[in-house]
Amino acid sequence: MCPWAWGSEPTFRRLRTELAGRVRWRRAYAVLFDDEDDPAPDQAAETAWYARYVEEISTHTHAPRAAALSRVAASSWPSSLVAAAAELQGEDVARRVLRRLRESVFVLGDPADTPTRAVAVARGVPGLDADRLSSDAASPGVLERVRADRAEARRPVPEVRSVDSGSPHPGSAKETSGGEYRYALPTLLVRSPSAYRAVPGWRPYEAYAAAVDALSPGLLDPTARLSPGAALEHHRSLTGPERRLWAEGAWPPPGAVPVDGANGPVWLHPDEASVHPGVADPPPAGP
Repeated sequence: MCPWAWGSEPTFRRLRTELAGRVRWRRAYAVLFDDEDDPAPDQAAETAWYARYVEEISTHTHAPRAAALSRVAASSWPSSLVAAAAELQGEDVARRVLRRLRESVFVLGDPADTPTRAVAVARGVPGLDADRLSSDAASPGVLERVRADRAEARRPVPEVRSVDSGSPHPGSAKETSGGEYRYALPTLLVRSPSAYRAVPGWRPYEAYAAAVDALSPGLLDPTARLSPGAALEHHRSLTGPERRLWAEGAWPPPGAVPVDGANGPVWLHPDEASVHPGVADPPPAGP
């Protein structure tokens, strides 16, 4: 649910493509909006402020943003639990469910902040068993997994406690209301058996590539490119900023279906459009 993380999606997709089969990726859900946070006294004012905040961030990232935001997410827990549960059904399912959960905020403007909605926005993802997803998201094992992720996010490595960077979001660790520190979102840790590099905040691709090269020179494969059509087939959802990753070929890819936002569309594969909540019937609200 972090707009800086949403804006980093193009870079992370490029990294994953160029490192495919060469590294192990592990996601950690930091729980941005915690159940322990006090509710805003004026939710309409908070929503208006947050919409302006997302708009300001989008001037840097150029990521799509929703035409209207219904509310600030009440909690990150439901979407974090559903995203973690989706990993039990394989990486392809997991990454597409996570994308849908992000799009619930930044494309639809209706955050997946209840268990019912978090499962509903994931329906139709290829290969997804939605009933299993709902059951796994409510299981003790997935709850413990996300609790461990949350705790890990509040033990930041020393290098991110203070960050000097020219980025509009340099990524210094954030102090929480409970007096802890947690990683700024997103933060990527690149690890080898004997060392690590932290890349916090919003950074260009080159910063991540440098961290990888420092630990394993030559690991990145810059020739691993997809055509726009192949990228849409693989990811099912593409944004304007992701166009630069697949510059060779027709844009938008043939058959792509636009879902308009305040500053440009998200392009969906036609099969995705047939089941996506931004095009199909909206998912129900609920507890």
